This record gives sequence, structure tokens and C-alpha cells, in this order.
Amino acid sequence: MTAMHDSPPDAHVPTHLRLVPSEGDRSENYDRSENPDPAEDVDPAERTSARNGSSAAQAGPVSGEEFRRALAVHAAGVVVVTARPEGVPVGLTATSFSSVSLEPPLVSFYVAQSSTTWPALRRADHFAVNVLAGDQAEVAARFAKKDIDRFAHPTRWSGGPQDAPLLHDVSAHLICRPHHTVEVGDHILVVGLVTSTTVSSAGRPLLYHKGRFGRFLPY
Repeated sequence: MTAMHDSPPDAHVPTHLRLVPSEGDRSENYDRSENPDPAEDVDPAERTSARNGSSAAQAGPVSGEEFRRALAVHAAGVVVVTARPEGVPVGLTATSFSSVSLEPPLVSFYVAQSSTTWPALRRADHFAVNVLAGDQAEVAARFAKKDIDRFAHPTRWSGGPQDAPLLHDVSAHLICRPHHTVEVGDHILVVGLVTSTTVSSAGRPLLYHKGRFGRFLPY
């Protein structure tokens, strides 16, 4: 988060979180393997040196499989980014959404350079970030699939400010103007300047964890 505030002394602060799987929570575009490759033999002295940090400078990057397996344990929020360049609605699911700055109000998400949606999305003057609610796993999966009309039935949406498509029943909408893009590895970092927001409910969010969508429940 961009900013955090101390809770009042008498506020109840949950100390544990639960992730409850949602129905239809798997998406082939978000499938991440949890089975690591067989580890290569490593000299015991090198393992000790690595633990002490003395060989960190010489260490190469981890494999893609190892990287995905480590990231899979991180629970991320789920949004659908939508826009309507030249009157045609486009959208994609993102689990990399994050706040960037309070002054000015900036948010960001990453999109793969191989994305077939990005060429159209980048032409939009504005885009909307639809923060999905805990019961919208099917929406997240639909906007992650290829070769389908993501805005066709049963998707429910309507036009919003700056002609940005707004999905119904989400927790919040953020209307953004493109601010900056940067190529980072095999992805593109997209930064947006937030021009308006609406919060429709204080409902629980949809999360993505270990290749599955789930609902957040405090306890």
C-alpha cells in the first residue's frame, strides 16, 4: 500500500488470514506449476558460502520454474483492466496491480509483451481498473482466456467516465489516464494516473494464490 495508518487502541486487528477457494477458480492462463525441477548437485562448501552471502554477487538468476514456484506462494489481488480504444472494448486480468504514489495518485500493473490485448489497450486515452470481488473468479478466468469475446454474455458491464468499460458488481473502479510505460524483462510496466474512483462496497476481495483464485476471510 502507498500509506498505512495506525489503528486506534481499541480497534480489532485480525492476526490470521484464510484463503477459501472459489468455484471455477482455475484458469489455464494463470496455471503455475508447483513441482520444482530436480535440484542440481551443489558443492557443500558453495552452499555454506551462499548462506553466508559471500557468493551472492556471483550467483546467476534462478530458473523460470523455480521463480514461478516461489512466487506462487504470494497471494495477490485480482483486477481486470478495461478500455475502449476506437469504440471497441478490450480487457485483461492482472494480478500485478499495485499502488505507486499518493501525490500524484499513481497505480501500476504489468502486462506480458506477448499479450494480444496490449496493442489495443495501449491506444486508449483512459483505462479502468476493476477491482474484483471475492465471488468473481469466473470473471477473472474469462478475461484471462484467449480467443473469446470477453465482453459477451455473461459479462455484465456498462460505459463509464472517459468511455471506459466498467464491470458490474466489482468492489471498486479506478479510472486512469496513461502516465508511463517501461519495458521490464518480458513484461511492460504500465503506470496510470488515477482521475476518478468509485467504491461500491466494502466486500471481500478476490485473491490469486498457488495457481488458484480464492476468497479472503479474516479470522
